[in-house]
Amino acid sequence: MINRARTIKLLAACASLSLVAAACGSDSNDADSADAAVVTEAPMDTEAPMDTEAPMGTEAPMGTEAPMDTEAPMDADAAAPFGPACSAVPTDGEGSFAGMTDDPAATAASNNPLLSTLVTAVTEAGLVDTLNSDGPFTIFAPVNDAFAAIPEDDLAAVLADKDLLTSILTYHVIAGESLDAAQLGEMGTAVTVNGESLEFGPDGTTVNGVDVLCSNVVTANATVHIIGEVLMP
Repeated sequence: MINRARTIKLLAACASLSLVAAACGSDSNDADSADAAVVTEAPMDTEAPMDTEAPMGTEAPMGTEAPMDTEAPMDADAAAPFGPACSAVPTDGEGSFAGMTDDPAATAASNNPLLSTLVTAVTEAGLVDTLNSDGPFTIFAPVNDAFAAIPEDDLAAVLADKDLLTSILTYHVIAGESLDAAQLGEMGTAVTVNGESLEFGPDGTTVNGVDVLCSNVVTANATVHIIGEVLMP
């Protein structure tokens, strides 16, 4: 009986140990599974972050567009003043090339020391307002020496005869166009305000065979060509 009771106790102990082991094993497996589940779930921060999109700064900046000033510029030298007398024009002030561009033709000429006699003649003929009007004009302006070459009595007689003076002066003006030397050369001839025509050399540096001493002097309403003689109709 003692042996039987001992055996029953041993069996009961073994059974208890088995249940405990099984329970422990189950708890351990469940814990491991739970831990694995926690670890293996995709974390929130593994989603593609917002800053992986192309940043705004990677778009082509506005500054990469072709700027307006990349267009082919006008040829600034095409109508620049040139000729042997250009060096006698003041380099600054209202009588300079830059200063004359601000004023209409008669006013611009009055500021140029090479053209003082012409200005006197224009004033005597009453043409100041005409030459200061909107234009445009092409004007052939004799230098002071050109008037000085005319005998004094003859010049005085011309200045005293307004109709004759007006006829001579308007023979030096083309109305409706502001033409540089190259354009004059291409045209060959042009009708003046006087009604008679002028003839130009192939390069526009002569008019009726008279040399242009300084071509392409620009004023606010005209292109002026300074010449070495007074043209007679």
